[in-house]
Amino acid sequence: MARVFVYGTLKKGQPNYKHMINTAKGLAKFQGRGRTVEKYPLVIAGKYNIPYMLNIPGTGHHVAGEIYSVDEQMLQFLDEFEGCPDMYQRTLMRIQVMEWEGKGGAGEAWAAADGILECFVYSTATYPPEWVGLPYYDSYDSSGKHGLSYVLRESR
Repeated sequence: MARVFVYGTLKKGQPNYKHMINTAKGLAKFQGRGRTVEKYPLVIAGKYNIPYMLNIPGTGHHVAGEIYSVDEQMLQFLDEFEGCPDMYQRTLMRIQVMEWEGKGGAGEAWAAADGILECFVYSTATYPPEWVGLPYYDSYDSSGKHGLSYVLRESR
């Protein structure tokens, strides 16, 4: 099992969460909520209003999201879903655990490390330079005050 931190449309209550609970794509078990230890710019960009975490450590906000344990099949699905490695790149990032629901050894592991876990995160270093000038968010909600509604793939 691998740990994945999701901050956008794959979170509970968001448009693509259905993929996280579709066992035909693999297993994903919700573990808790966290935020990036480093600050990153989280922007909503492109004509489909997609959330992107730009891989510019030290700029932006501590980005909030959810931590999942996923099996190899789900990890492969997520790589494909996220357009990895072209659109997003899957990298390890340090995540500060804010709430933990996970059971077993993983709980002790993060407690011993000051509540910090290494998780895979889909961020991007391949973005148009003008995206750096977009508003930065610390949390994503597809129906947030930003007014930038996410366009589902099946509607594009």
